Amino acid sequence: MSHTTPCTGCQEGAPFPVDFTMAFQPIVDVRTKRVWAYEALVRGTGGEGAGAVLAAVTADNRYKFDQACRVKAIEMAGNGLPSGSDARLSINFMPNAVYEPTACIRASLATARRVNFDPQKLMFEFTENEQIADTAHVRNIIAEYRRMGFATALDDFGAGYAGLGLLAQFQPDIIKIDIELVRGIDTSSARQAIVAGILVICQNLGIQVLAEGVETAREAQTLLSAGVTLQQGYYYAKPEIATFISGEDVFARLQ
Repeated sequence: MSHTTPCTGCQEGAPFPVDFTMAFQPIVDVRTKRVWAYEALVRGTGGEGAGAVLAAVTADNRYKFDQACRVKAIEMAGNGLPSGSDARLSINFMPNAVYEPTACIRASLATARRVNFDPQKLMFEFTENEQIADTAHVRNIIAEYRRMGFATALDDFGAGYAGLGLLAQFQPDIIKIDIELVRGIDTSSARQAIVAGILVICQNLGIQVLAEGVETAREAQTLLSAGVTLQQGYYYAKPEIATFISGEDVFARLQ
């Protein structure tokens, strides 16, 4: 399929019936004390949690929902990120909501042009909670996104289906260590050993490692000592609707 061929799968389907907005949570580089990226997280327009919105996603409207989430996140980043910020924008998506990568990205690129957001700062997180049956399709998405200059991340690594078997099938640019491996890592030699093993594997594969769900100073320091410099979690900042917290503000709160 060429770049100019429209993706009929993304054009068809029921419209998404619920209004929503985005909250943004910083992903920080602990060594440089800068915001490395902001993850866009869906929220209800009245402040409702993601669950209230995601409950309305069906097989008929998930394609429109996926496209609408991308457009909304890029619009808000283009209009809200401080000028000169080099932080990436991380957008969650479902691989099964991508028919053909180069066609399904067109609305995102058009939005980026409209709000003057650099598309090379886009990162896409796989958020498929169920087993990914068509790994060839996912490999194709990763290859095409990489060709277009986007980063890809595998979310919740170490939980459910997002494990070593999946990593053997395809290699994203980044993996996000699941909160279950992060929680209490400062007092768990087993978690420390598992994360150390993940770091060795990812170093050999050329994959960056990011820890999500960091909630305490001891967890943060243990991860940093292990070599995990990219971190995200309530310890640094909670997601806030239409807000891009600066690195200076994040680390000022920790002092």
